[in-house]
Amino acid sequence: MNAETDSLTRQLARGAEQMQIALTAEQLSALRAYLDLLQKWNKAYNLTAIREPERMVDLHLLDSLAVHPFVQEADNIADVGTGPGLPGIVLAIMNPHKTFTLLDSNGKKTRFLFQARTALGLDNVTIVNDRVEAYHPPRPFDMIVSRAFASLADMTHWCQHLRAEQGCFLAMKGQYPQDEIAAIADKFRVVASDAISVPGVEGERHLLRLLPVNTND
Repeated sequence: MNAETDSLTRQLARGAEQMQIALTAEQLSALRAYLDLLQKWNKAYNLTAIREPERMVDLHLLDSLAVHPFVQEADNIADVGTGPGLPGIVLAIMNPHKTFTLLDSNGKKTRFLFQARTALGLDNVTIVNDRVEAYHPPRPFDMIVSRAFASLADMTHWCQHLRAEQGCFLAMKGQYPQDEIAAIADKFRVVASDAISVPGVEGERHLLRLLPVNTND
């Protein structure tokens, strides 16, 4: 392990510890391997505008890890607009007994995801190269996760057919999106809102859990 690799691994482990998320040695190794793949493929495929590996740890890996405690109630999870697998690949590494479907319409990004799934041995991941509104899953999802994918109105509208009867939406946002919440108030309600602190990431982060207005918690 070279000096940079060791430094990035320590940065990742330290950040997870600060968020009170326990990483096994296997999970830490897999997350580090995913970071290596993301760096390598990013040079040719332009998967993310973030180039520096240290910033990738904070803005991508740790930011995605922050979602981990909030997906524990679900077993069949969709990550819509996943890009290069954020947060879907990270969550799949952390939750090997849950199933994850990663949707993105960008062919370059889904080609990378196929490679990452194979290289990391993530048998719990299904990759779909399609627009979310055109995709019809074999069974609906307990939870639909998005991270910087779309407005709440677009997310709930485009993805409504993916949701199981008791399923929920989980949306990662920056500042608390009061206007976006007001725009969907007649159809969806926020049943939980958590302010998230991610080491190395400045600015507000909020994780919102939404259900249709006529659904019990």
